[in-house]
Amino acid sequence: MLGISAFGNAPSALIPATIITTAIGAISAYTFLLIARVCKMTGATSYADAWDKTRGTSTSWIIALSSALDCFMGNLSYSMILADSIRGLLSTFSITTTRTNSLIGVTTLILLPLCLVKNLASLAPFSLLGIMGMTYTAFAIGMRYFGGAYAIGGKFLPDVAVGLQPSFGNLGAGAVLSANSLILVCMLSTAYIAHFNAPRFLRELKDNTIPRFSKVTGISFGFCTAFYAVVSAMAFLTFGANCDGLILNNYSTKDLLISASRFAVAISLIFSYPLLFVGTRDGTLDFFKVPEEKRTASLLNQTTLLLLGMLTALAWKITDLTLISSLSGAVFGTALIFVFPSLMYRGAIKALGDKATNSQKREAKFAMIVNLVGIVVAGIGTRMSLLGTGGGH
Repeated sequence: MLGISAFGNAPSALIPATIITTAIGAISAYTFLLIARVCKMTGATSYADAWDKTRGTSTSWIIALSSALDCFMGNLSYSMILADSIRGLLSTFSITTTRTNSLIGVTTLILLPLCLVKNLASLAPFSLLGIMGMTYTAFAIGMRYFGGAYAIGGKFLPDVAVGLQPSFGNLGAGAVLSANSLILVCMLSTAYIAHFNAPRFLRELKDNTIPRFSKVTGISFGFCTAFYAVVSAMAFLTFGANCDGLILNNYSTKDLLISASRFAVAISLIFSYPLLFVGTRDGTLDFFKVPEEKRTASLLNQTTLLLLGMLTALAWKITDLTLISSLSGAVFGTALIFVFPSLMYRGAIKALGDKATNSQKREAKFAMIVNLVGIVVAGIGTRMSLLGTGGGH
């Protein structure tokens, strides 16, 4: 939502924002499928394995580092969201606390015990709560937009801080020409990221032919694209330029419909957190080349305490969720979506040599165009994210 307000503050800004959302969704689906095709061509069973078989093992540290840092940034975003959501949720029940206390409480009492669990298979079913929580949140945001509860004269508007109240200006569709629009691109790169799981999804898919995998990928990314576009539109049309990085912060703590959404999101993130944290911890150990046989319970516990401590400290000091989302997307999202898959495909086609068809060779060239676009977006997007400027404000 704030990705749109980074460059525009008028309703017409939704037109280019929707086009960008659709375009990034389409590219993400294409490169997700590209990874699966590389796996079919090379017999690779994982993202890292596909990289090793197409680019060589000498650069495998790039994938390990990207995996660890991408998961780390995801956990950091979760910690920041939980700190704000729990504080807002407690306020609904007239319990006043600080963001810091909320963060420390949820980390020590809930997240730490969950992250110390060695077998997280029992938590996997709770990932369904994520879908349910986001669906309910979309419903709540829609109810408040169409009901006008936060418009001028709305029931809950007086309870919203001035800096979070609806604000609109004259920066519409044309404002997309600003470099600030790349902040939205970078944030979407994070939103669509699922590419590390492409080999596993291909392997576990029944009758896992590429045409069937293509159909599943198209439906999945198509649904996500529509979901992001609709929810972002309703939130932006409600608050305009003042959309917060965590949109739920814009809503009154007295709004029970939204409070229920805060609860749903909190529960979803709490049970998703340790699943993502495994990627952070294992990716870190992979980067430092710690063999499996040396990953004792004691080492895992020590690593967990160290990483969770770092995450909590950063979440305490950093309050700008937009910065984390856009920076993570610029650095890691674009690499995982635009850059790495295209390099792997080019490597696979190069390995085929004369066996590669003309169509495959042309596609390899197209993949490198996607690669170039990703590099440009990453460079400019990182700069704009660090500058923190937003044309919509």
